This record gives sequence, C-alpha cells and structure tokens, in this order.
Amino acid sequence: MPMNVVSPFLLGFAVFAFSVPLVRPAAADGDPAAGKRVFNQCMACHSVAKGKNGLGPGLFGVVGRKAGTAEGFNNYSPAMKKADVTWTEENLSKYLADPKGFVPGNRMIFVGLKKDEDRANVIAFLKQAGEGGQ
Repeated sequence: MPMNVVSPFLLGFAVFAFSVPLVRPAAADGDPAAGKRVFNQCMACHSVAKGKNGLGPGLFGVVGRKAGTAEGFNNYSPAMKKADVTWTEENLSKYLADPKGFVPGNRMIFVGLKKDEDRANVIAFLKQAGEGGQ
C-alpha cells in the first residue's frame, strides 16, 4: 500500500473519534469545591448551616425537600408555598437556571446560573453540605 493512502478503517475511526463529544464525568456529577465558590454569591441570603435561615431559607438538606418547607423559615412567597415541587437535582438545576420561570411569583432576587457546570457544582456542594460536610 502506498504511504500516502489512508485505509478506510483508519479514516472512519478518525472521523468517529473526533466527532464524539468529550464528557468529563466529574462535570456530570458536579464538583462540590467549585460549587462552594459559586455558592459564595448566595451566602448573603442563604446558609447551609443546619437550622440556620437568613433573608432566604436555609439550604441545609435542601436536596429531597419539598419547596417552601424549610424549618423555621416563615417568609416564603405565596407562589413558593403553593409550588408542588420537590428539590430533586433536576428541579434544583431548572430552578437555578431560571428561578422566576420555574416558580413564577417567587421572591428570590436572582437571575439564575446560566452555565450547566455551575449548576451541577452548586448542587454537588448543597448535597455535600446537607450531609454535614462543607
């Protein structure tokens, strides 16, 4: 075979290999340390300390909790109280992307996290903090 001819197999493999998107497994699960850095902008209103609320509800143990039910927090909007939402990772991601769109009429003054990676990281941080780690 001449040196300047590429076999169809190698050509096909190269096309396949370079067309498959690269996926970082850590990004899919989120990085709690990176999430803590992103969450710093939320700390003016929210805490991840157990039993501590601020201007906004405490977020300790938020993953798996029903919206509008943080213990000791009494300043929920009527919209959040009526929201039939459990804070799964998927719902948290949707809410963090567009709080006003996901629960119209809620009081949170935040435009959202537009990057998927930032949301995944914050959720990983909230999960870790809810298990007692920070």
